[in-house]
Amino acid sequence: MTDVQLARQAWRRLEPVHGMIYFVPEATERYAALGLDVHAGYFASRSAAFGTASPELVIATFYNFCPALVRRALPAAWEVVTPEKILQARYDAAGAALRRGGIDGVPGLAETVALARRAAERACEHPQGRPLFAAHATLPWPDDPLLELWHAQTLLREFRGDGHVATLLAEGVGPLEALVLHGASGGVPTIFLKFSRAWPEEEWAAAEEALRGRGLLAGDELTEQGRALRQRIEDRTDELALPAYAALEDEELARLAELARPFGRAVVGAGLLNIGG
Repeated sequence: MTDVQLARQAWRRLEPVHGMIYFVPEATERYAALGLDVHAGYFASRSAAFGTASPELVIATFYNFCPALVRRALPAAWEVVTPEKILQARYDAAGAALRRGGIDGVPGLAETVALARRAAERACEHPQGRPLFAAHATLPWPDDPLLELWHAQTLLREFRGDGHVATLLAEGVGPLEALVLHGASGGVPTIFLKFSRAWPEEEWAAAEEALRGRGLLAGDELTEQGRALRQRIEDRTDELALPAYAALEDEELARLAELARPFGRAVVGAGLLNIGG
C-alpha cells in the first residue's frame, strides 16, 4: 500500500512549481496582452482545457469562488480569446517565470520529471469523477523538461483537487463554508480568501454563523470539532490522491519527496509565490 504521508510530502513540496502560475506577473501580462483582466485571465486559463467553458462548469469545478465573479469573466472572455491561445499563454508564462526564478538550475530536474510524470500518467488511468483533472489530462505533454515538470504537477494538483471537492461535498461543507474553515485554520489569511473569492461580506458572515451553529467555529477560531473536521477532510483528500502515487514504489516516492523539496523552496525563495505577483 502506498505510504500516504510520503505521497502528501511529494505533492506539497512540489506544489509551488505549479501554484506560482496564479501569482507571477508573467501570467497577468500575457493574459492582458490577449485582452483579459486578472479575473478573466485566471478563470479562462485554468478552464481552457475544457474548451469554451461555461460559467456554470467553472462554478461547479472550481467550487469556492463567488458565482457572480465567475459570471463577470465568462463567457465574455471567449469573445476575445480562444482556449488554444490562452493555454499557450499560460505555458509560456509558466516557463518564463520558472526560468526567471532559476528553477531550471535546481539539481535533479530530469529525475524529478521522470518520477512526477509517472505519477501523473498513473492518475490519467483514473479520470472518473475528476472533471477538472480529466480535462487537463487531454493536453499534450510539453517537450521542455521544465514545462514537463510543471504539467506533471498541474495534473497531480487537479487530481487531488477534484478529490478534495468530492470530500467537501460528502462532509456537507459548501464552497463558502470551506473558505471560512480554511481561513480559521490559519493556513491562508482570511483577508486574502475574501479578496480573491469575492463573496459578499453578508454572505461570508452568514456562513460563519452557520458554522458556529454546527459547533465548528467559536468566534473566529475553529473549535475542537472544527479542527477534527478539517483534519478528516485533509486525510480523506490525501487518501483519494493515492492512485496517482501508486505508480511509484515507496523508495521512489521517498526519492520524489526528497527531490521536490529544493524545487519548492527555490520557487518560494525566488518570490514567485508572492500574493499579488
